[in-house]
Amino acid sequence: MASQARIRAAAEPDLEAMTGLIARLFALEPDFHFDPVRVRHGLALLLAREETAALWVAELDGRVIGLCTAQIVISTAEGGPVAWLEDLVVSPDQRGRGIGRLLLESVANWATRRGLTRLQLLADHGNEAALSFYRRMGWQLTRMICLRLQPGE
Repeated sequence: MASQARIRAAAEPDLEAMTGLIARLFALEPDFHFDPVRVRHGLALLLAREETAALWVAELDGRVIGLCTAQIVISTAEGGPVAWLEDLVVSPDQRGRGIGRLLLESVANWATRRGLTRLQLLADHGNEAALSFYRRMGWQLTRMICLRLQPGE
């Protein structure tokens, strides 16, 4: 079934569909409040940063059913560039069909072509379905935790 889905670079006309997918993702992550204006703006910023970011969509029958975003940062531990996988989401009606795997393969291929030495991501510790998926895809848990500060608030 995943073979019917086409993975391609995201483009500006995909912003509305990608924003809708991010809404589904944020519904699973209590640390984030979904604001469609901010999400759309963030996606547009990523699209504009072709040298340091990439966005992919999964498309089936002309409908965007999944997305993945990544951006390059410098790691002092690696002594060079690595990438954060920022968002990965597949429409609930399309999950379990290999689309998430195809999106992860796209980001891994992109990272390899750029000589990146590590991919990393954050996942909600209560989202067991996502954590199980990442483990099946070969991602490893670390001892690191995420901390956050919102300056000015």
